[in-house]
Amino acid sequence: MIELSDIRFQYYKSDFSLRINKLCFEKGSKTAIVGSSGFGKTTMLNLLAGILLPDSGEIKFENELINSLSEKERRNFRIQKIGFVFQDFRLITYLNVMDNILLPYRINKKIKFTSKVLNEAESLANDLGISHKLKKYPTKLSHGERQRVAICRALINRPYLILADEPTGNLDPENKRKIMTILFNYVKQYESTLITVTHDHDMLKGFDNKVDFVNFQQR
Repeated sequence: MIELSDIRFQYYKSDFSLRINKLCFEKGSKTAIVGSSGFGKTTMLNLLAGILLPDSGEIKFENELINSLSEKERRNFRIQKIGFVFQDFRLITYLNVMDNILLPYRINKKIKFTSKVLNEAESLANDLGISHKLKKYPTKLSHGERQRVAICRALINRPYLILADEPTGNLDPENKRKIMTILFNYVKQYESTLITVTHDHDMLKGFDNKVDFVNFQQR
């Protein structure tokens, strides 16, 4: 289980603040985070990933207190246990598609690269319709193709937690359905936890829970 308790966060020299008294995500659950822009949805994903630290409160991943870890420990934890689909993709422009997908294995020695991992990368790329783009570079891809590369990279290490920030935002209806089916099947197969930020209410079907961030107190 993942749990946020008594979270208080404010960006430096900003009027924005995020307050979460209690929010839990059960193992194997699928949760959609909805609400207007500016209510802290992406901020919460970054807190869960240990990219940001709260000013106060606790973020627990099973029995581990994430915000008590050092920066290096949080980075290793993130690479080993979290798959993050960023809204801006964060692909490395000088790496081709395959190397972007395999990036977690290139930058962390705690997860071992094997031929099985390579096969998994090829299989994910095929499922997401980008197997013919593996030697291309991000600048030669459409927005939707970059999005699908980012999703492959997020799933390649079989994470316990998948954080997806608008994962279908740049896709046509057919590919939206395909992406959500892949994510839902992945959660079922590996008992992962999926937390997705979305503005697309057509994509809410299939989620176990919906959290509306408009209900969270901010000031």
